[in-house]
Amino acid sequence: MKEKAVLDRFEGDLAVILLKDGQDQLVVPINSLPGGAKEGHWLQIETEDGQVISVTVDEEETARIRNRIAEKLNRLRQGKHLDDA
Repeated sequence: MKEKAVLDRFEGDLAVILLKDGQDQLVVPINSLPGGAKEGHWLQIETEDGQVISVTVDEEETARIRNRIAEKLNRLRQGKHLDDA
């Protein structure tokens, strides 16, 4: 099964990945991540029978989320409410 997840943090030699549903997390060895993966990167995780089969960085989703956050911060700095368009 493939699903979206975000690389939340590193703890020693492990990476904590939060699944998109926000309820579950995976803890995997850092060396199972693609090179250059950083905290805040969105990932495509493929699992089978509870085991991680593959992990790839989802560059498009990472950029989309970063842009959304930057826009919200910009509106806050301008004194606008987040609900304002």
